[in-house]
Amino acid sequence: MQNHFALFHLPQQFDIDAKALDAAYHEVQNQVHPDKFASASDAEKRVAMQWATRANEAYKTLKNPYKRAAYLCELNGVDLQTESNTAMPVDFLMQQMEWREALDDARGQKDRAGLETLESDLRGARKETLAQVGGLLDAQDFTQAAEKVRQLMFLERFADEVANAFELLPD
Repeated sequence: MQNHFALFHLPQQFDIDAKALDAAYHEVQNQVHPDKFASASDAEKRVAMQWATRANEAYKTLKNPYKRAAYLCELNGVDLQTESNTAMPVDFLMQQMEWREALDDARGQKDRAGLETLESDLRGARKETLAQVGGLLDAQDFTQAAEKVRQLMFLERFADEVANAFELLPD
């Protein structure tokens, strides 16, 4: 079975051409669209549906930089060990503790400005970590990239918590 990059005829690398991905995705979707199989056998319809589902999954994976990085690690034999490996560098853990306290304070005080500052800090950390992941993947250091991807996973989850805190603020 071909990988997601091969499905869309893209080079297997972190930096991808978003327009080329979009165009390739639409091309695959057009080839397997249910309307083209309206008079086909049930088996042919099923295969077309499987291809459409696979194309959707591949597109979502490659479109999202975090998912693309994780996928590249896995393609290169590095298991992210997201369930079993929670080890993180001390400075990263200290930063998380500070952010967690800031989130708790902002929630408790219904402090929109505090949440905005936290959101901005997180956006910067995610951007920096993604750049590091890209560099590590380009250098073929998939083990170190996997560690950074695990950090990104934490940052993504924490950003969701911050977004949820905004929703709970009074208007």
